[in-house]
Amino acid sequence: MAVKRTKSARAARRRKRRMDRVEHDLTPAQWSALQEAWGGCAYCGAAGVPLQRDCVLAISRGGRYTLDNIAPACRSCNASKCNEEVTHWLRRTKRDERAFLVRHYEIGRAMAQRFPATLDDDMDDDMDDDADDDVVA
Repeated sequence: MAVKRTKSARAARRRKRRMDRVEHDLTPAQWSALQEAWGGCAYCGAAGVPLQRDCVLAISRGGRYTLDNIAPACRSCNASKCNEEVTHWLRRTKRDERAFLVRHYEIGRAMAQRFPATLDDDMDDDMDDDADDDVVA
């Protein structure tokens, strides 16, 4: 089978490789809960439109699909943000950065209570990594 050499095909292959390199642990139940908690687009507030998963920290910058890194976004906001850092993008588009960050934090806390095992496992992994750093060989 011949490999497509178009720009879009190469970009799709790069994205697939990036997606395969990271472990995503967002379940459909968690995604539904996030959509319900936000009540629409996390950035512009649009309701009644299809929402996409947007990584607050983009996959290309080390993010992944986890409960604390995903925000529901309308197509327009998701495409506009691209892989830009969320606070820079919010400032550039003259959106209320503080309101988003406070709401993201509050919803994150609510999701941590609703899905405690997932976030505890992530925190345990982070703590294990920190403990490994402290070990002197």
